[in-house]
Amino acid sequence: MLDKPFGRRSLLRGAGALTAAALTPLGAGCASDDDALTFFFAANPDEAAARLRVVDEFQRRHPDIKVRAVRSGPGVMQQLSTFCAGGKCPDVLQTWELTYAELAARGVLHDLNDFLARDPGFAAQLKADSVEALYDTFTYDGGQFGFPEQWSGNYLWYNKRLFAEAGVPAPPTSWGTSWTFAEFLDAAKALTKRDRSGRVTQWGFVNTFVSYYSAGLFALNNGVPWSTPQKNPTHLNFDHPAFMEAVQFYADLANKHKVAPDASDVQSMSTPDLFASGNAAIALGGHWRYQTFIRAEDLDFDVAPLPVGPSRPQGRSACSNIGTTGLSISASSQRKEQAWEFVKFATGPVGQAIIAASCLFVPVLRSVLHSDGFAKAHHRIRNLAVLTEGPSYSEGLPVTPAWEKIVALMDRNMGPVLRGARPASSLTGLAQAVDEVLQSP
Repeated sequence: MLDKPFGRRSLLRGAGALTAAALTPLGAGCASDDDALTFFFAANPDEAAARLRVVDEFQRRHPDIKVRAVRSGPGVMQQLSTFCAGGKCPDVLQTWELTYAELAARGVLHDLNDFLARDPGFAAQLKADSVEALYDTFTYDGGQFGFPEQWSGNYLWYNKRLFAEAGVPAPPTSWGTSWTFAEFLDAAKALTKRDRSGRVTQWGFVNTFVSYYSAGLFALNNGVPWSTPQKNPTHLNFDHPAFMEAVQFYADLANKHKVAPDASDVQSMSTPDLFASGNAAIALGGHWRYQTFIRAEDLDFDVAPLPVGPSRPQGRSACSNIGTTGLSISASSQRKEQAWEFVKFATGPVGQAIIAASCLFVPVLRSVLHSDGFAKAHHRIRNLAVLTEGPSYSEGLPVTPAWEKIVALMDRNMGPVLRGARPASSLTGLAQAVDEVLQSP
């Protein structure tokens, strides 16, 4: 059940043709002797191609502004720290919902409220068309340090043929119609198959995301927010009984019920490939898996919401996580006005329409989410509401400058629980360790 640790967007097979705009090699840095606007982002080849289409269209409409795209390698935060410490901070930065607060707290990011105050027409349009929870994700300590550019929340993918062959009812078709942990487990058991020797030939469930985030997503659906409050939290709820209950349920899928690969199994297998090849019936992941799955021959799939746990208040719908990347402007940029025009374009209706039609990302503006272009790019998905309504049915993870330190503690403490070596009740120790970090970040 532990996917290989390639982060949120593991590399998709195949490479997009980067013909429209040139990418500056990482080693060249972000500084430039010309008057080009530097745009720093992380992406696999397919994602880079989609982003460069946005860059190309922007330059076509703004021929006076040249954009130089700089694609990151591994270790994004370390690279940004190196660039900015050396006085070569890019003008426009791709930022992540869980780590941008560290950059904001260090003064790396410009407060976009300055531009919004001077551009009331765009400000009003953006506010009216935005999903509030996504927009608010990049609000920190009174400043607006980025605008969301895509939604990367998680949900379930399921193999329609395998469900039908097993006589298992299909999952709900939208976030407002929930199924329970118990119903999910029953389905996973019915969809797990073994040969005469007991070897699994078809898994009921696989995880294609980072495992401790996935376990925490089950906790969200058991009624427990990750932190109190979300921004600059003073406590993370790893020690909440309902949080531990959900993590234990998630770990038991592999270690007790044997409906999902355990830690040793995934050392020799790719969980996305298991689903793509028809050897897994349900997969947890986000939209970045779409390109992999549409390339799989004979894979008839759809999407569904996550199940809800017994501790989630009655009447509350299932939820995803607010997974999103945003665009920010460097506080040290010498081209802030040009950077503002680019950020406006990429996060506005035209840039978002390009994103929607690419079928690589889920856009963040309501008007584009429900556009014909997005629907056409996802014609193989019948339950499109899982995607179009996903941003509105998402709950945020903690926003704190200490997040990278917390992740290190999560990796160390949640790993044994997910491997079945410790019970979820041991997460009280993780909560205490995180509290110490939050008190002295």
